[in-house]
Amino acid sequence: MRNMSNGLELVTVPCLSDNYAFLVHNSQSDETALIDAPEAAPIQAALDARGWVLTDIVLTHHHPDHIDGVDALRGTARVIGAKADVHRLPALDFAIAEGEDLTLCGTKAQVFDVSGHTLGHIAIYLAEPGYAFTADSLMALGCGRLFEGTPAQMWDSLQKLRALPDDTLVCSGHEYTEANARFALALDPENTALISRGIQITAARAASEPTVPSLLGDEKRTNPFLRADDPALKAVLGMDSASDADVFAYIRAQKDKF
Repeated sequence: MRNMSNGLELVTVPCLSDNYAFLVHNSQSDETALIDAPEAAPIQAALDARGWVLTDIVLTHHHPDHIDGVDALRGTARVIGAKADVHRLPALDFAIAEGEDLTLCGTKAQVFDVSGHTLGHIAIYLAEPGYAFTADSLMALGCGRLFEGTPAQMWDSLQKLRALPDDTLVCSGHEYTEANARFALALDPENTALISRGIQITAARAASEPTVPSLLGDEKRTNPFLRADDPALKAVLGMDSASDADVFAYIRAQKDKF
C-alpha cells in the first residue's frame, strides 16, 4: 500500500504472518526511513523494487517481531530507538526519548513515550504528512496487550495519540483489525459508526486487502480503547460512575478473555 503526502511517500510492507513495517521516502533528498523491522526479506524486496536505500531505521519497541530484521538491513543506516529500551534493542546509533528532537526524511518527527504494551515503547509522529507510527500501542480498533505496563499507563499513552488531528494516518504494527472489530461490536453492538466500519473491514479482508493504516478520526469514533471516557460507552458497559482508567482496564481485561 502506497500513500503520498507533502512530498513523502509511505509504503506499507507486510511481514511475517500479520506484521507491518513502514517505509517513508523523500524523493528530493533520496532519504528512506524504515519503521520497525520484523523480517529483512520483504523489506529489502520493497526497497530494491523502488531503488531506495535505507538512511534510517526506527524501532518502536524490543519485541522480536519488530526488530529481527535490523542486522540484515542496517548497512549504513542510522538505527534509532528509545533510551529507555536501549538495553534490549539492537545496537543503536541514536537513542531518543519523548520530547527530544528527531528528523526523518527531512521532516521533523515528534516522539511519544507510549508505554503500556511494553515499558519504553515509543510512537513517532510526522506532522507534515500526518503519519503516526504507533506499532503495538494504538492499533486499528484496538491496542496492544499489556505485557509490562499498567492499564493507567496505557490509557495515558493512548490519550497522547488521540490528541492528534483526525486526518492522521495511524500506521500500526499488525493486521488484527477483523478480530478487534468482532470484540468492539460485542462490547458496543448499537454503535452505527462501528457497525459500518465492521462491514468495511470484513469486505477488505475477504479481498485480502490490508486494513492498516487507518484514520485516527475513525479510531476516535469506533475504537473502544480510545473511548474509555465516552459517557455513551460507559452507559453501555454499566460503568457510568467509574473512572476513565477503570473503564479502560475493564475493556482491556474483556479483550484478553475474548
